[in-house]
Amino acid sequence: MRFASHRDIARALERAIRRAGIPVAFSAGYTPHPKISYAGAAPTGVASLAEYFECTLAESQDPGLVRARLDDAMPDGIDIVDVVAAGAGGLADRLEASEWQVEMPGVAPDGARTAAAAFLAAESVEVERLTKKGRRRFDTRGAVLRMEVEGHATTGQHETCAILRMVVRHTTPAVRPDDVVTGLRQVADLAPPSSTLMTRLAQGPLDEASGAIADPFAVNDGTTQNGEPERAAPKDGSAQADPAGRAEEKPRSSSPARDSEHA
Repeated sequence: MRFASHRDIARALERAIRRAGIPVAFSAGYTPHPKISYAGAAPTGVASLAEYFECTLAESQDPGLVRARLDDAMPDGIDIVDVVAAGAGGLADRLEASEWQVEMPGVAPDGARTAAAAFLAAESVEVERLTKKGRRRFDTRGAVLRMEVEGHATTGQHETCAILRMVVRHTTPAVRPDDVVTGLRQVADLAPPSSTLMTRLAQGPLDEASGAIADPFAVNDGTTQNGEPERAAPKDGSAQADPAGRAEEKPRSSSPARDSEHA
């Protein structure tokens, strides 16, 4: 599913909500829309294990049942992982950073470590990207809190494949993993001979000291009318309403994504 656009995932989720019979709330006016919002959606072309959404329901529902029904209704490749009741504040405010894994076929781990060290040692690494408003130049170094080469894997076409993991703070403009790969090329001439496979492993609250990312649901204080926490999980990019939900979106290769919603 990594080549599916955000709009494709959103449509799949709305269809799944209808099929599952989830009583989603709608906006008022001449053209009512389901009250679903997405936080920190991954760019097209990357896999994700951590996509989140929020959804407002017209009536109270058990998060576990919402998760199960949505998971069954979602297309293959998208798993509803968790659903919880919404707490105070917006879910987007908790998504402060993402952890990314980048597989670089044909790149030796030692070469990747050298490039990572050069990137981290630089005060700034500016890259250029084409946006809707034209070409934009911005710094990537300031957003990267941690970067390391964890190991390597052998692929069918290449004898070696360096695996880079990094924690990137959510900024404006957003620094994407491909921007960081472009930065590595600039500072260390690191150019993978084949396309890289990028996967978001997590996103959530950031510990500035350690660079670790916490589960955004762990700080959720929402409860049901009975005083018990609502919790459920979607399959492949689904979302819930006033509870918060997490979903995994499985790419055609092997990467999933996580989504949260409120019910």
